[in-house]
Amino acid sequence: MDDALRVVILRGAGNRAFIGGADISAMATLDRETARVFITEIHRACDAIRRLPVPVIARIEGYALGAGLEIAASCDLRIAAETAKFGMPEVKIGIPSVIEAALLPRLVGWGRARRLLYTGEVIDAGTAEQWGLVERVVTSAELDTAVGEWVTAILGAGSCAIRLQKALVREWEALPFDAAIQAGIDAFAEAYASPEPADRMAAFLRKKQPLGS
Repeated sequence: MDDALRVVILRGAGNRAFIGGADISAMATLDRETARVFITEIHRACDAIRRLPVPVIARIEGYALGAGLEIAASCDLRIAAETAKFGMPEVKIGIPSVIEAALLPRLVGWGRARRLLYTGEVIDAGTAEQWGLVERVVTSAELDTAVGEWVTAILGAGSCAIRLQKALVREWEALPFDAAIQAGIDAFAEAYASPEPADRMAAFLRKKQPLGS
């Protein structure tokens, strides 16, 4: 992995869809064995996003459905155009929503996750933001500017600190509370293995120093 990498932006090829879902014509030909291979490959794509050591921002315009919503859920932050649509319609074509759909209850709560998964309902961007499925909604014209604001903020932070923070958040997802606290202590100590804290704190203190002193 490139040590110079600071942030990744994931977006659709156009404004019609972020990702409209898996290929139904391909899924229609699956059997039990090929279905396992097919869905495992989609999981690997989601998992690769989650394992990136830097923040991944989903820039969502248009539809984010099924596997597309699972990809979006795998990102660290989600920002959507007000025209975006979200849903998990798999049950409508005879299959359950699986793999990284398991992230949805953590984002929206169990009741809302069940509502999406059982009904196949498609919700608008405003509802997605209200539920916590996305962190921000803007107009399509404002989308790139809004993404840029987050990128600027991330680039303004310490690169080592950001990587430690993402790794720690991933641990928090899996650890019980007491173990999560200990993981945080370890991450705090690990930050001082690089000169970044000393350099950044010294710069901060210099800015605070009164003029002429």
